[in-house]
Amino acid sequence: MKKKLIALIMAGVMAFGLTACGGSAATSTDAAADSGAASDDGEAADTAASSDSGDGIRLLNGKPEIDNQLQDLAKKYKEETGANVTIETIGGDTSASDELKKMYQADNMPDIFVIEANQADTWDGMLVDFSGEAWTNDTEYELVHDTMGTIGFPYTVEATALAYNGDVLEKAGVDPASLTSPSAWKDAVEKIDSQKGDLGLTAVFGWCAEPANLGWSSGTHVFAQYLDAGLKQDDKTYIDLLNDGGQIDEARMKDFAEFVGMMNDYSDPDLLVDGTYDNQVKGFAEGKYAFVTQGNWINGTVTSNENYSGFSMGFAPYGFEDGIDTIIAGPPSYWVAYSDGNVDAAKAFLQWVSDDSAQDILVNDAGLISPFSDCKFDAADPFYASIKSYMDAGKTSGWHTMLKKDGLQNETCQVFADYAQGKLDADGFVTTIGQVIKSYYAE
Repeated sequence: MKKKLIALIMAGVMAFGLTACGGSAATSTDAAADSGAASDDGEAADTAASSDSGDGIRLLNGKPEIDNQLQDLAKKYKEETGANVTIETIGGDTSASDELKKMYQADNMPDIFVIEANQADTWDGMLVDFSGEAWTNDTEYELVHDTMGTIGFPYTVEATALAYNGDVLEKAGVDPASLTSPSAWKDAVEKIDSQKGDLGLTAVFGWCAEPANLGWSSGTHVFAQYLDAGLKQDDKTYIDLLNDGGQIDEARMKDFAEFVGMMNDYSDPDLLVDGTYDNQVKGFAEGKYAFVTQGNWINGTVTSNENYSGFSMGFAPYGFEDGIDTIIAGPPSYWVAYSDGNVDAAKAFLQWVSDDSAQDILVNDAGLISPFSDCKFDAADPFYASIKSYMDAGKTSGWHTMLKKDGLQNETCQVFADYAQGKLDADGFVTTIGQVIKSYYAE
């Protein structure tokens, strides 16, 4: 099994794409020192050496922006249990996949590390099955594999749908909860558009289909709505159809195409065909758009904009069919445990992470949205109230777009661009995207 996995890694199968902004890859000692978790060299050395003890574990973190908080988490765990956790954070020009490759080849794997859902097969037979762990009763966001069982621990939830400016909708007399059908959307969009001047809007939608700059958004996040909008969290109907040789449901795709066509018609034309992510989010922050096609990851950029007025934010469904009342929400990645590592200690730590002490740090200090139903803390994220309302109502759909054939987004994004530029109508969009997908899966 080890030789098989090394061969997969060397062949480049483990294309995790988890390179993140921040400092360079940190050793456990460096990360502890930088975060203040170790106050002197002696403490740092003790922390770095802790993984060698029977009770110690190592966690490879792919989100450098929460390194300090994870170091605090490890310190708190030590205080409460006496057990050691070493946080090893990857950032800068080093990706988690590169680091895992080195670790595996050196027989130096961490006990817990991060993967995305579509990377699970790479680790077939080498991950711990968490089935039966107490924390699994308090979340619907664990990663369950067909053959390996419950393998992924969810540490946060991210959401995407049509982000809205709550103040604009209120002034326009539009209730976002009503936007669950094409007719409701058409009425609302026309109503907002007729008041653009009074509302200070440039356009109803801040939607960019430019493939070079935002192809990752159209080809993954907007396309995700065709795959999952309106479905229950575990419903894989359309992703399974897609992965069965690149098939699409043409009737559903036509409904989706007509909705995207409405977005094309009521978007800022400059942003639509020649924009950037920065332009899109900046325009939303400055109150130029009532809706924007992004997720709650934009919250910090919006609220830090000098022209942000403090407006409320939330999500409305892509209601391209009658009754669509969900948003896509779930973990962007998962923590998994290495089956040849310190399994019992890893399980104990993850159970503790799901409970109050750890959730306090992850939600209140790191600003994450908890995936656990019994969490007592409310995230500071301005989208949180809206996301939580969908979670509480069981109105979230899965992130199944992450399970499509790798690289498909680089092909489908061009179809969105051609549609936005008027080269295709709705029927042409359906025909073309169907052909592009079928061809890509045949390669």
